Amino acid sequence: MTFKLSIVVGNPKPRSRTLKVAETLADKLFGHIVQRADVIDLADYRDEVLTWPSDRMDALNARVAGSDVVIFASPTYKATYSGLLKVFLDRYPANGLSGVTAIPLLTGADQNHAMGATVNLAPLLVELGAVVPGGGFYFVISQMDRIDDIVQAAADQYAGNLRRMAKVADALQTTASHPV
Repeated sequence: MTFKLSIVVGNPKPRSRTLKVAETLADKLFGHIVQRADVIDLADYRDEVLTWPSDRMDALNARVAGSDVVIFASPTYKATYSGLLKVFLDRYPANGLSGVTAIPLLTGADQNHAMGATVNLAPLLVELGAVVPGGGFYFVISQMDRIDDIVQAAADQYAGNLRRMAKVADALQTTASHPV
């Protein structure tokens, strides 16, 4: 069984600090698997993301929807995620991310919008059918000098949530194969 990890970054600036935070989170959570992660920097698609129909964008959306875990990352704009990420996610139909475990991540200049990943991005991902294992992760960009420690703490929390989800899935599998 192959595990598929994707990182989708909605920062209009290519190879942004938001991408760095998302890649660091992926590395802290999944280690060597990150080398095979499908990294989608939406800045590379900004000229095409609003094109309908688009075979290239449809293929990109399908790659993400076929992932086991996706980190959706964006800088904070007007107290929420970027329009670039929103337009990308708008391409999905209802339940278009069914079967995906999604981790919402926002970056920002200060703590003023720290709940944004949880109260704005996570509900959109759930609406699209994804499972979100806990609240969103918010990273203050001025703390890049502490990225490893801060991201490690978030990764530890997500890892615990994912282990609990796996335990429940195992219990359901056991119940299904041995009905009472």
